[in-house]
Amino acid sequence: MMHRIFQRYIDLLSRAEHANAFAEAMAITASELDLSSFAYLAMPRRAGKKPLVISTYPNDWVAHYVRSRYERLDPIITRSLQNTEPFQWGLDVPSRPISPTQRKFLEEASEFGIRLGFTVPIHDEDGSVAALTFAADQRRPRFEECIDLNGPALQLMARCFHSQVRRKLLHQLTIDGILLSPRELECLDWAAKGKTAWEIGRILGISHNTVAYYLRSARDKLGVRTTVQAVMRLAAAKRDRQD
Repeated sequence: MMHRIFQRYIDLLSRAEHANAFAEAMAITASELDLSSFAYLAMPRRAGKKPLVISTYPNDWVAHYVRSRYERLDPIITRSLQNTEPFQWGLDVPSRPISPTQRKFLEEASEFGIRLGFTVPIHDEDGSVAALTFAADQRRPRFEECIDLNGPALQLMARCFHSQVRRKLLHQLTIDGILLSPRELECLDWAAKGKTAWEIGRILGISHNTVAYYLRSARDKLGVRTTVQAVMRLAAAKRDRQD
């Protein structure tokens, strides 16, 4: 069974060209293993830059995490930077001592359904570091059994994911660490130029309803209410990239 699941996963990864497709590939595979959610975080190579995040965690939490620069506080990331061995963590899981501030961070994450997990640190030869976590909202025998039985396979899945993301995505533009699809970025770019949904549809050869869908999807991912706010976030991300 695991061989079939892994082969399908590799096929999905090979076809993925944007963050949503990578998230879907991992989400499909994780659900087959009864793993409810995952998060991949690649640390920036340059100080001051935001990390790349691809996950099925709630969008509000991801946006808040990136805005708050929580990667500097997150005890899971701190441990991933220091070690290469996979580890389990959580409010209910015995682990290394953490500071009161780090415990508060974990308590805040638990409010979004992220209470415990299994993390695979990934250290590249060039010094870059990433981590992929499979998480759950509470202790479940099935979750822990899956980690115990499939630990090596999950490590391989994490490394394959990182390898493909690094090759295809790490040089793409992110907005507060969130990757939008090429079509969502395209629609936002034209909206920034003052084009209406109807005009964008004519330019891109799609219906104005489809344009509205992409703009709404971009707003949802970024956690904003208006397209103007999304455009402002896009402009800020472009400025950050030029600095």
